[in-house]
Amino acid sequence: MANISVLGICGSLRRQSYNLGALQAAGELMPQGMALTITRFDAIPLFNQDLEAQAAPPAVLQLAQEIRDADAVLFASPEYNFSISGVLKNAIDWMSRQKPQPFKDKPVALMSATLGPVGGARHQYELRKVLGCLEALVMPRPEVFINLCQPKFDADVHLVDAAARKAVQDQMTAFGAWTARMLGR
Repeated sequence: MANISVLGICGSLRRQSYNLGALQAAGELMPQGMALTITRFDAIPLFNQDLEAQAAPPAVLQLAQEIRDADAVLFASPEYNFSISGVLKNAIDWMSRQKPQPFKDKPVALMSATLGPVGGARHQYELRKVLGCLEALVMPRPEVFINLCQPKFDADVHLVDAAARKAVQDQMTAFGAWTARMLGR
């Protein structure tokens, strides 16, 4: 497999986020030739066309460039009220206004870790819809839903559950192949 750079985006800003732990596990479990860099977007303000008219904030420009520079993007995000977390949707809304569009033709994979029994499925389906509008190439399967996640992580938020780690590893192997195929490598 050719070298593939993956940008990890966590839909939670919490330092001890289970989804950040899932991203870190994905980085550990990626096949040789893939490398994960996790970004943060805490400094992105709420989207406002008045603010945008002045100039895109530096944090927005930085995230857009990080997405463009990566070969692929991996999202791990909780489900808030059956949908996408507000901070993640806000960041994506800012990205949708950038030229050139950072997500256009970008291979993407989704995973989620939630305290509830559904594992973030509703969030992922909403996120697929939004990313499809931006012409991202969202991998259809395998899906990773880490449900009832608290006991699947240790006190330092490392993913320790063997079945969940296997699901993440399988997804990363498939994501490498998906990305290579989408990029024509």
